[in-house]
Amino acid sequence: MGSPRAAPASAEIAPPRGEPAPAPAAVPSFARVYEDHFDFVWCSARRLGVPDATLDDAVQEVFVIVHRRLSEFEGRSSIKTWLFGIVRNVSREARRTIRRKSPHDAKGALADPELLTAAAEEQPDRIAERSAENRVLHELLERLDDDKREVFVLAELEQFSVPEIAEAVGCNVNTAYSRLRLAREAFAEAAARYRAREKGSAR
Repeated sequence: MGSPRAAPASAEIAPPRGEPAPAPAAVPSFARVYEDHFDFVWCSARRLGVPDATLDDAVQEVFVIVHRRLSEFEGRSSIKTWLFGIVRNVSREARRTIRRKSPHDAKGALADPELLTAAAEEQPDRIAERSAENRVLHELLERLDDDKREVFVLAELEQFSVPEIAEAVGCNVNTAYSRLRLAREAFAEAAARYRAREKGSAR
């Protein structure tokens, strides 16, 4: 994703005489990437299951990697797609580490910055409702394995296209479609079980 790849053969053919070669995509500054995409990185890591205890460290690690590798960004995908590939790897390692060290700390309840921003202008009852929705969302996402969770987050919460998802998670488009279908089915089943459990406990 962020690493250099060999250019396709067609890219090696010189442009017709008189036509300028396309300019390479400008690499954004680290400060701009940090400012524009901090919330995306934080939310993505949280939604991919990085627990509260290590979330800030994971986000910091993502941006350390971004700072080191930003010059490698070639503009062949969007910066968000490239960033998600880094978040994905850091999040997987963070989850593996916390499961080894403290399995009971594998879940958390921090609210997404997006939710906090939206809540700033809302009434207290709606804030509580959104907070509950956020908690339920993360509880249901915990029921998905890593592959399904990643494509579900990108498609349903970040509105990525399937080709963008395939690029972000490093698979072909057909595999991305298959994972997304299975993820939606698994999420729907988890939601149905959650509703049944809540209905039973309310009696």
